[in-house]
Amino acid sequence: MRNAIRQRPGPARQRGVVLIFSLIVLLILTIGAVALMRSMSSSLFGAGNLAFRRDLVNQGEQAASNVLAEFQAGANPSLVGATAANVPASNYSAIILPTNAQGVPNALLAQSLGAVGTAPDITGPPNGDVKIRYVIDRLCSALGPATSALCVQSTANPTGGTATSNAPPPVPAATVYRLSVRVSGARNTQVFLQSTFTVPES
Repeated sequence: MRNAIRQRPGPARQRGVVLIFSLIVLLILTIGAVALMRSMSSSLFGAGNLAFRRDLVNQGEQAASNVLAEFQAGANPSLVGATAANVPASNYSAIILPTNAQGVPNALLAQSLGAVGTAPDITGPPNGDVKIRYVIDRLCSALGPATSALCVQSTANPTGGTATSNAPPPVPAATVYRLSVRVSGARNTQVFLQSTFTVPES
């Protein structure tokens, strides 16, 4: 008998299909990881900006506190009873200041207040990085005594009370003033704040 010689089959030829799919999956995972890291960085950056903004808003309340104190009787003789004229030393304008489309006074947007005011900026803690600059303008179209024809005045009258024949006393005329604040902080962050208040005319 002739012994048949069996030939063993050679190793299967590797075509590299699995390697190609592995590289594609690895590429997709890498792209996903990079996108996730960038998304996290953007989220952290946004959260940091919101924190800076909120801190600057809190710091800006110092200006409102200082200005309201200046208008208290006896606190600042240059403003109390003398609001008919400009007071640059207190950043006060007796006439309404020109503003941009958002209602922010142009003087507050410039590098310096110029002729509007000469009062120094308020420096906030901790290292003096926060600078608070403010201007006060009376909502009047001309200098001089405040009148209803020239100035914005509150006209609210008291309501309610007991049913008597006596009418409630009239509310004294109150001229409206506008306080505009610019707060500058770290990372070139800026916040603009604005509020109005009234001072009864004597």
